[in-house]
Amino acid sequence: MLRTSSEILAPIREKVEAGERLSFDDGLVLESPEAPLPEVGELANLVRERKNGNAGYYNINTHLNATNICVYRCSFCAFRSDLREAKGYWMQDDAILERGAEAVANGCTEMHIVGGLHHQAKYDWYRKVISLLHDNYPTLHLKAWTPVEIDWFSRLTKKPIRWVLEDQIEAGLGSLPGGGAEIFHPEIRRQICEHKADTRRWFETHRTAHELGLRSNCTMLYGHIEEARHRIDHLIRLRELQDETGGLQTYIPLAFHPENNKLGIDNHIKKPTALMDLRQMAVARLMLDNVDHIKAYWIMLGIGTAQLALAYGADDIDGTVRHELIYHDAGATTPEVMSVADIEAVIREAGRDPIERDTLYRKVDRTADGFTLGEKITAGV
Repeated sequence: MLRTSSEILAPIREKVEAGERLSFDDGLVLESPEAPLPEVGELANLVRERKNGNAGYYNINTHLNATNICVYRCSFCAFRSDLREAKGYWMQDDAILERGAEAVANGCTEMHIVGGLHHQAKYDWYRKVISLLHDNYPTLHLKAWTPVEIDWFSRLTKKPIRWVLEDQIEAGLGSLPGGGAEIFHPEIRRQICEHKADTRRWFETHRTAHELGLRSNCTMLYGHIEEARHRIDHLIRLRELQDETGGLQTYIPLAFHPENNKLGIDNHIKKPTALMDLRQMAVARLMLDNVDHIKAYWIMLGIGTAQLALAYGADDIDGTVRHELIYHDAGATTPEVMSVADIEAVIREAGRDPIERDTLYRKVDRTADGFTLGEKITAGV
C-alpha cells in the first residue's frame, strides 16, 4: 500500500494501484504544483519497480557527432555551426575510423550517432559513416540518425523514408535514437523548430522503423516555452504509437539548456530546476505505461539528480557517454565521460543494483576476451 495521502492524487493513486491507464486530465493533475512531488515520485516508483525491480541499467557507449554544420537554425540549438564559422567541422573517413577504434578499445557496445545536416554533404557520406564503422567494428551497435536526419536523407535522395531506412539497415544501422521530437504540439513546434521535420514525419520515421524490425527511443525537450498541456499531449502521442507498434524501448526526458542559444537568451529562460526534472521523470513513468524503460540522462541532469531520478520512475542512467558535444555546447557542466566504476557507484549509492546492458537491453557479461550478450532483459523483473 502506498503512503500517498493528498486528496488531489487519490483518484490517480487508485488507478496506479489497479494498473489502469491514466488520462490526459490525470496527467495535468500530476503536472500541477498542488500534487506533492514526493507523492508523485512514490507513485512513479511503484510502476518502475513493477516493470524493472531494483535494476539500475547503464551501458558503455560513445557518441559520434560527425559534423556540426547544419542547414537548419533551430532556436534552441547551440551545437550547430555555419560552414565558415571557426567552430564548424566535418569528419572524414580517418577520423571516423579512429573514433570507432577508440570505442572498441574502451569496451563500448554502442555508438550514438547524430549531427548536423551539412548542405554540401551528399547522402553517400552519411551512409558511409555507418558502413565504415559497421564493416570495421562489427561488435559496435550503431544507434544513429533522428527522424530529422532521415527526413533530410529522404530529401537528398528523393526516396521515401522506407527506402532510406532499408538502405541504412543494409549499411549496418542497428536502431534509432529518440531525438528530434522536441515538442509535438504545433503551437510550440512551429516556434522552436519551424523548418525541420514535423511531427508527422517524426512518427512516420519511427513507425516505419518498427515495421522494419528496428527498435527506437523517444524523447521530449521540456522547460522552455511549452506548458504542461503540451507535455502531456506529447506523452500521449508517444503512448499511442507504442500501442500501435510496440517498437519504443526507452523514453528520455531532456531538459532545455538555455545558455548559448537564441531561444533561451531571447526569452530570458532559466534552466529547469531539479524539482522540475524529477517531476518530468515521474510523470513520464506514470503516463507511458507501455514503454519499458525511462532514462535519467546524467549528462543532461547532473549526476546527483540522475541518482534521485532512480527513485522517481527512472531505471536507467545511460552510460559512459564519451565525446558528447550537443549538451555541452548548450552549457552542460557535467563531465564528458564517466568510468564504469563511477557509474556503478552512482547506481549503488541510489540503492539500486547496477546492470550493464547493450542498446537492446540484453545483459552484458564481461570476460577477459571482451564481452558476451545474454538474453533480452525482461521488464517486470
